[in-house]
Amino acid sequence: MLFKPPSCFFPSLLRGNEDEGNTGSAQLAGRNFHLMRTMEKWEELISEANKNGQSVLVNFSASWCNPCRQAAPAYRDLAEKHTIVMFITVDVDKLVEFTSSWDIKATQTFFFLKKGRQVDKLVAGSKQELEKKILSMVATPAAATAAS
Repeated sequence: MLFKPPSCFFPSLLRGNEDEGNTGSAQLAGRNFHLMRTMEKWEELISEANKNGQSVLVNFSASWCNPCRQAAPAYRDLAEKHTIVMFITVDVDKLVEFTSSWDIKATQTFFFLKKGRQVDKLVAGSKQELEKKILSMVATPAAATAAS
């Protein structure tokens, strides 16, 4: 199943149009995937991942972004399949300053982290592209990542 609709550009003008009842990415919260709503939660999750030597996939998404909503089932499938990876979804409208610090220009943007450091990035993309990058991230030895 492909989910390569065009990415949604992150227009600050759309923030006011968000339907508070429509949580979009909230449906992703579960076992090894987490919906991040506070900086404290970010610190907690990254600390846990680093302590456990776990790779992290950060998904910058928005409830108003149709491509993000269309990708949600595929993202959930990947999280269920790759249980050794921590999947974190960040709602760009809920954590605007945090999102800006990552220089997000479009949703859906994925960052791949290992030992707290970015090792890859993907804007939009298909389920197959995302899975290929996940497999590459988990196959890379920790020592090689730390040296980069």
